[in-house]
Amino acid sequence: MSEDFSQLVRLDPSGPVAGSRAFAQGRSLFGLDAEALAACMVEAGEPVWRGKQLAEAMYRQRITELSEITTLPKPLRQRLAAEGWVVGQPKIVQVFQSADGTERYLVEGRSRDGHAGAVETGVPGDRSIVAGVAETVETVWMPEGDDGESGDGSDADNTQILGAPSFPRPLAERVGDRKPQSAPIHDKETRLEERWHRATLCVSSQVGCAVNCQFCLTAKLGFQRNLSAGEIAGQVLAVFERHGVEVGRDRVNLVFMGMGEPFLNYDNFMAAVRLLVREVGLSPQRMTVSTSGIVPGIERFAAEPAEFRPKLAISLNAPNDTIRGEIMPINRKWPIGAVMDAVRQVKLRPRERITFEYVLLGGVTDRPEDAREVARLVRRTGLPAKVNLIAWNPGPGISYTTPKPEAVEAFRCTLADAKIPTYVRKPRGRDIYAACGQLKRTVEG
Repeated sequence: MSEDFSQLVRLDPSGPVAGSRAFAQGRSLFGLDAEALAACMVEAGEPVWRGKQLAEAMYRQRITELSEITTLPKPLRQRLAAEGWVVGQPKIVQVFQSADGTERYLVEGRSRDGHAGAVETGVPGDRSIVAGVAETVETVWMPEGDDGESGDGSDADNTQILGAPSFPRPLAERVGDRKPQSAPIHDKETRLEERWHRATLCVSSQVGCAVNCQFCLTAKLGFQRNLSAGEIAGQVLAVFERHGVEVGRDRVNLVFMGMGEPFLNYDNFMAAVRLLVREVGLSPQRMTVSTSGIVPGIERFAAEPAEFRPKLAISLNAPNDTIRGEIMPINRKWPIGAVMDAVRQVKLRPRERITFEYVLLGGVTDRPEDAREVARLVRRTGLPAKVNLIAWNPGPGISYTTPKPEAVEAFRCTLADAKIPTYVRKPRGRDIYAACGQLKRTVEG
């Protein structure tokens, strides 16, 4: 079978990113940083500090309507509106809620032509597309997280929190085979009553994906387009507003592990990270980006300054090149050795670890010999590392099977015996197709 990897060579095929003049011509202010906003204001004949006022209103106060930014004079707001400017932050328009508390979102976004599109959630069974929406992507909120950050050595490491609450659930609930429910958007009073101690937000970077991992539902969409920096960061702020997240107080970890390969949309992804750090006030040490092994992207990432660099996770998923090449065609372009060489260039912070994500496919990658080979591979890297094990989450049209619980535990024990920090990620939202590898264009009408 021949593979077309032309998309994989070009790291950022969508063109301009937030902050460029071309993006500003789209009349959406959201996605521009304070410096770019200041330039727009100066061009409009206003003082440079108007840009900071706009940034503060959009990214800190989370104001979504230009008319409500009262720090700007009313005549200026009216003039900007008359010229076609809008805030343009993506908005949640529909919510689906899992039995385990996980939520998937349909979030309004902007398509390439500047018209409203959607950032999507969905449930199994219904493959229809929302009326008027040509392209969709998904965002997932996991209250109390999925243990993916455990042991990574950063300030997002839940094992470092003294007295952190734990909420064990029965196996049947963790598996999550319950009927999905559609939930209305809560008002602010309800949000504040339904508090959580920590949470993880899974963010998408592309519509579809070009990498074509054989066990992933998103691969069935193929690659459609890159999201802009504003569309990526907008997912975060829309969900923060829904749940009343207070930046600097609440413990929320961001994982760029939704639809798409972030390092094939590198410029927009990193522009979104800088927006979230500079303008929103988030710590990059509470962010993790996962890549399938895009070597040029990893090399660029290694050169990023620590103050803007998220933690790095590598989707390993196989013990050797032979198996990995079968389930992840990207391995034929950049095999495991090349990926590890690139990862070694990343200058880790004190106590930080590289995360290797490993999807366990029943009878394919979950065997005892696979575990022993993974242990040897991780040790040979010489990297401060941990392994996250993920029991494969099923999807229609994919022939793999979920491993047995005893196989997962045996795999974990083998790695632990080899002195490799190993954690089993909890499946979240399987009943609404919100779990890892299940994100696809499915919606409930």
